Amino acid sequence: MSYALLFPGQGSQHPDMLPWLDTHAAAQPALQHMAQAIGADWRARLQDPDFLHANAIAQPLVTGTALAAWAVLQPLLKTAPAIVAGYSVGELPAFACAGVFDIAAALGLATLRAAAMDRAGAGAVTGLLSVSGLPADQVAPPLECAIRLGPTHHIFGARRADLEAAEPLLTAAGAQCKWLEVRLASHSSWMTAASTEVAALLQNMPLAVPDCPVATNFSGNATRRVEVLRHDLAQQISHTVEWAACMEAVTERGVRCVLELGAGHALAKLWAQRFPEIPVRSLEDFRSPEAVTAWAQRHATD
Repeated sequence: MSYALLFPGQGSQHPDMLPWLDTHAAAQPALQHMAQAIGADWRARLQDPDFLHANAIAQPLVTGTALAAWAVLQPLLKTAPAIVAGYSVGELPAFACAGVFDIAAALGLATLRAAAMDRAGAGAVTGLLSVSGLPADQVAPPLECAIRLGPTHHIFGARRADLEAAEPLLTAAGAQCKWLEVRLASHSSWMTAASTEVAALLQNMPLAVPDCPVATNFSGNATRRVEVLRHDLAQQISHTVEWAACMEAVTERGVRCVLELGAGHALAKLWAQRFPEIPVRSLEDFRSPEAVTAWAQRHATD
């Protein structure tokens, strides 16, 4: 059985995300850890957009719900993934899934990462803009390439005013633009101080050799080397997320299917566009963890 797990990042969260988690005993330890960070009433408050999209809420929420889902699925799947990759803050549940650190450490890092990023961006109104249909080298500074999704699909970070000024010019050049629900210029030089802060924290944190390779955002390469993982996890905060390369690294493991483990469908859609020959589904395509398991076992063993 050979499958890969992809963990979505900030922006995947929504008011009706993964409701079945609430009724599964195996999910409760991760959800309880998460509730300590964002409040026990988190489920009810997801209807409030300001709560849902606040950096300090979104990062622990994405991390905690993904790990709660994995706690339910892991004993059902029985076989470990061949490789994992996490998109942006999704690297935290990906690392935890691979055994690099535990649920408590992942959620602690999510909370501290969000706070460090908020501090780094304080005093400036910045954001992220998705631009498809143009090569990255046709997008001029001060916009910085925050996430590389494909040859002509990138996400750029900058001051909100600079992004707003660039949007009509990019559209006139043939690009399609879409604003992301992230209120910081993540994965750009705006976050250098946050990378430094998280790197210092990770330097004193014990990390275990992962049970499977992790494709890291910073390089796009798959690795099990602890010092590389320690470095890359901090540096991706202020450098381009090489997601296109991460997907390539996953295919190199020869996996038979891919599961997006978290809320939303964004990573599954990207995968299907790039690698239609390898089946992919999102967790939210299913009504129960048993249905997820049945699909994964059927495709991963074909």
